[in-house]
Amino acid sequence: MAERKKNNNQTPPPQPPKNPFAGGNKSAGKKDPKGPKFNAYWVYGIIALVFIGVQYYLTSSSGPVETNWSEVRSTMLANNDIERIVVVNEKKANIYIKTSSLQKYEQEFTGKYTTPAEGGPHFTFTIGSVETFERNLREAQEGSLDEILPEYREERNWAGEILWTIGPFVLIILLWVWIFRRMSRGPGGGAGGIFNVGKSQAKVFDKDQKVTTSFKDVAGLAEAKQEVEEIVEFLRNPAKFTKLGGKIPKGALLVGPPGTGKTLLARAVAGEASVPFFSMSGSDFVEMFVGVGASRVRDLFKQAKEKAPCIIFIDEIDAIGRARGKNS
Repeated sequence: MAERKKNNNQTPPPQPPKNPFAGGNKSAGKKDPKGPKFNAYWVYGIIALVFIGVQYYLTSSSGPVETNWSEVRSTMLANNDIERIVVVNEKKANIYIKTSSLQKYEQEFTGKYTTPAEGGPHFTFTIGSVETFERNLREAQEGSLDEILPEYREERNWAGEILWTIGPFVLIILLWVWIFRRMSRGPGGGAGGIFNVGKSQAKVFDKDQKVTTSFKDVAGLAEAKQEVEEIVEFLRNPAKFTKLGGKIPKGALLVGPPGTGKTLLARAVAGEASVPFFSMSGSDFVEMFVGVGASRVRDLFKQAKEKAPCIIFIDEIDAIGRARGKNS
């Protein structure tokens, strides 16, 4: 009995310590409430498919089979199989075969890209010029009793002409839209793009994206936490210090090697004080163009004043005062 009672009074085994960095990403498992975003590339893809489909319809519909003048002269005219010849737009000649002679050419119709209609035209070929075609046709029909005189017709494919006229301009406009959209979120201007290259690139965590990190998530750093807790208390109750003539420091410098928790501590200060938190890197202020960095600094503090009181965290601030040049 004594042994059993002694076992019951034993303290439970120590639990493994919680990951101090687990609290900084609580929203990682949450689904995006906004849902899938609209992608403009689907629109461009649909337009391209429609363009290809219309072009395929215009070129692959029923039509005459391609041939040449030598075949027409040696076979069709020689066997008197042609009913009439129609010259279209002075560029090509359409051949209409007699109904009684269609069976001779059924083998040529099968397996072709286009299939001629039952009433014709059945064959077509390109002529060099009208004068040359008429001369060759007369020479080929010398001595024939049933001489065929060519007919002339003007045809306009309005759909094809409009498509080929407007299509390139539409593609150019879409290309320009794509280029401007890429430039608007390119690396030269960050979120603002090349047109807002002087705007601040700081990530803002405010009431819409509340900072949930607290001092409990920061392991160790007791002395550093004690120092910044005074800043948190001033942000919570500024009147308590101003009555005594106290002033909050303009800033705090967190110094240490990478991975020691400087960024986490700054987020914890903003989370404890429940104020907006601006976070950006010092390298964002350094650009190859003169004046861009200064413009971003002015824009950053302008946004911060609009959301005051708030906290601005600049990571790797030593990059701002670095001299230019390869050897520096």
